[in-house]
Parts: sequence; structure tokens; C-alpha cells
Amino acid sequence: MARHKRAEPALAAACFAESSFIPMFPEVMLLPMILAERAKAWRYAAICTVSSVLGGVAGYLIGLLLYESVGEPLMRLYGMAGDFEQVAAKFNEYGWLMVLIGGGITPIPYKVVTISSGLTQLDFATFVAASVVARAVRFAIPCGVIYVFGERAKRLMETRSKTVLWIAFALMVLGFAAAPLLFGD
Repeated sequence: MARHKRAEPALAAACFAESSFIPMFPEVMLLPMILAERAKAWRYAAICTVSSVLGGVAGYLIGLLLYESVGEPLMRLYGMAGDFEQVAAKFNEYGWLMVLIGGGITPIPYKVVTISSGLTQLDFATFVAASVVARAVRFAIPCGVIYVFGERAKRLMETRSKTVLWIAFALMVLGFAAAPLLFGD
């Protein structure tokens, strides 16, 4: 699929969904695509960033307009349907930083950040600006590493793919475990 003509739209859809409502790692698609066509690494990073921010806007709108019907069940699924006042107070004080750190640096699910941003009505321009920076960093790092290390990275993925997938899974679990500490009760 990494060289398929629909690989880029599929990658964009995965990044959009990951940012707004589905727990997944788009890197599962991104890494093989870069390994297959290393020269397109930065193009893929841009596709991921743009589609992820657009998905983040969808998550923001879920929090803003559809929290009771869509956002709250999603937050409950992630173990973070806590006290609104507590979440709102954190976002009123640290919203841009939570988007920046939670959206790009930590394994905290970005969809939790996006829904919380809409729920607390974090300034939309601030949300988008912090999201662009956070998501660009998140996707530029793996693209840069594979672009620079090329064949060595490809061999590592081919010989240690299970280990890499287990590490990715562990990071996702860590993110879900850490998110209630930052966003929950």
C-alpha cells in the first residue's frame, strides 16, 4: 500500500481521524511510505500536518458544538469525562501550551486536546497556531529521521518491525494513561 496511488489520501484520512476521534498511530502508514519513497518524506510530513490540523478543527468543533452527544462519550471512552470546571480552568490558564505539548510532544491523544479545546472555548486562532506547530513537529521528526538514515532505518523496520510496533503501542497506552493526569479529575 505504501506505493499505491491512493496511499496519500489514505494517509491524510488516517491523520484526520486520529486527530478528531479514532485512537491510532498514523506513523504505521507514514513510516512504510517514507521507506518506499524517501524523497517524498517532507511531502508526507506536510500531508500529515495539514490533515491532522483539519482533524483537530473537527475535534474542536465536536467539543464546542457536540460535546454532550459526541464529545462526552469519546472523553468517557478515554477515561477523561471529568469535572468541566477543572478542565476549563486548566485550559483557560494553559490552553495553548496544552495544545502544543499534548498535540506534538507527548503521546497524549491529540483528540483529547482538540475536544477539550473546543469544550473550553480556547481561542480558535491560538488553537490552530499551536496545533500547526505541534503537529508539524510530531510528523517532521519521524520523516526527518527516516530521510536522514534511509537504508539503515529501512533495515531496522524490516528486522525489528514487531519491536517498533510494540514501542508505538506502549507509547499510545502511556498517552492514554497520562491524559487523565493532565485533563481529568
